[in-house]
Amino acid sequence: MSNYQNFPPANEDTSASTQMFRAFVDEPVAQPATAPSETRRTGLLALVGIITLVVVVGVVYLAMK
Repeated sequence: MSNYQNFPPANEDTSASTQMFRAFVDEPVAQPATAPSETRRTGLLALVGIITLVVVVGVVYLAMK
C-alpha cells in the first residue's frame, strides 16, 4: 500500500510564509498627502461636466423649438 501523505520538504519553514503574509495584511495603509486636493479636483470636473451637459441640452432644446 502506498503512502500518499503530503509533507513539506525538510528545509521549508511553513510557518514563516504565514507570518510574512499576516505582517503584510496587518500593516497600515498610508494615505497619500494629495488625496483631499484630488477629491476636490474630481468634484470640480464632475460639476463642470454636469453644467456643460445642461447647457448643451438647453441649446438643443431651444434649437428644436
